[in-house]
Amino acid sequence: MPQPQIRIETEIPGPRSLALMERRAAAVPRGPYQGLPVFMKSGHGALITDVDGNQYIDFAGGLGCLNVGSTPATVLEAVERQSGQFLHSCFHVLPYEPYIALAERLNGLVPISGEKKTLLVNSGAEGIENAVKCARAYTGRTGILVFEDGFHGRTLLTLSMTSKVEPFKKGFGPFMAEVHRVPYGYCYRCPYGKQRESCQIECGDVFESFFKRHVDPMTIAALVVEPVQGEGGFVVPPPEFLRALREVCDRYGIVMVADEVQAGIGRTGRMFACETFGVEPDILVSAKSLAGGLPLAAVTGRAAIMEAAPKGGLGSSYGGNPVACAAAIAVLDLVEREGLCARAEKIGSRVSSWAKELSQSVALIGDVRNAGAMIGIELVTDRETREPAREATAAVRKHCLEQGLLTLVAGNGANVLRLLMPLIITDEQLEEGLAVLSEGLRGARN
Repeated sequence: MPQPQIRIETEIPGPRSLALMERRAAAVPRGPYQGLPVFMKSGHGALITDVDGNQYIDFAGGLGCLNVGSTPATVLEAVERQSGQFLHSCFHVLPYEPYIALAERLNGLVPISGEKKTLLVNSGAEGIENAVKCARAYTGRTGILVFEDGFHGRTLLTLSMTSKVEPFKKGFGPFMAEVHRVPYGYCYRCPYGKQRESCQIECGDVFESFFKRHVDPMTIAALVVEPVQGEGGFVVPPPEFLRALREVCDRYGIVMVADEVQAGIGRTGRMFACETFGVEPDILVSAKSLAGGLPLAAVTGRAAIMEAAPKGGLGSSYGGNPVACAAAIAVLDLVEREGLCARAEKIGSRVSSWAKELSQSVALIGDVRNAGAMIGIELVTDRETREPAREATAAVRKHCLEQGLLTLVAGNGANVLRLLMPLIITDEQLEEGLAVLSEGLRGARN
């Protein structure tokens, strides 16, 4: 029998975490949400230790930033080498080779045909903003088309594109004009009341009607879509939906932007989620796990589009920091060398089959969906009405935390368990975590 990896030494949260929580309340505004009431001390692979000495199995993965786990040795080595040479110079003042090397690497990996170019920035939101800027410069248009339940960031433009009022948008308006929204391909909660087995992908055919009633398509610069929705509930659309979006963009000369901030870097079983669905965007934005958790995002797109902005029109003081670039190159090496895309497929298959089997005896489980190891388990009070089981979801999460498993919640009903375990998690750690989650789901009450 393998040794248990979870180790609980105190009540959760422990005394040191509680003390830090008091300091946090005094020093930090309430705005930055803290999902788990424990403070991290160290992490290695898929194991996290808090300041009280409790050790957890990580199914949260830093909200998608830790696909290669905590403290991967080769990434740390790359960071140390680059840090010993210089920390920063600002690429606009004194450029450096790591920026160019990473751009070349991404140009070769991103699933867009033809010549490509890459801009490096600091965060997913900054990446999306720059993708929109490039699309506007290229098309001469200003409108943006996005989707219900989408999340694209917290800056004014990306918050305007995001589709959730509380807690993201409330009190922060007015928002940007010319942001237009249509339903996403959310099969479990189909906006058109269809069943997946018999539908005609109405979610992909809505555009002609939308363009007649709401906006001239010739004013739309960019269609921005998450190939798999993150904050919206780990919603995996039918492949035909994304292909329909590609056809719409081709028909009207709209730039298709894939927001792969969370779905990229091996998470869905391919390096990028668009490959999973066989769809080629015009621009792809990656971030989160790109540099193993260091602040870095990339905007990779067709050269003609990326070159449309004038010289000096794109920039960022810290964008493409050399240490983060070195980390990103090491991350991409690690994903390829260790076969982490295939590992994501294996993890997703195991967890999906486990959850579907469990759903036969646990009525709380309404839907199980995944693209590779991007896994959502939607909990409902009743399978007929599909009423979100918000309280039960919170109870499951609390049980998991107290028993040493870190989990996340998503969805507009706060009723989707979103699982983002590092792709380097061992089989033994995965099974130990699933056992804890099984207990929580079996014990929860609507």
